[in-house]
Amino acid sequence: MSVSIRVNDELYSLAKTQAKAEFRTIPSQIEYWARVGRAAMDNPDLPIEMVEKLLIAINEESEPFEFSN
Repeated sequence: MSVSIRVNDELYSLAKTQAKAEFRTIPSQIEYWARVGRAAMDNPDLPIEMVEKLLIAINEESEPFEFSN
């Protein structure tokens, strides 16, 4: 579901710049910031850089590691 929201011009401008640098759309950039912020609020003891890296790792495709005998 998609919902329109209003954001101030400053936030829009910041998101536009960051989105271009990170190859995202502006809405995707704002959504990303919201996810990072929510995760940071849920885990106040973790540094924001760690929260961001954990969110990236969760979304990476990977294959299960198999131990050899």
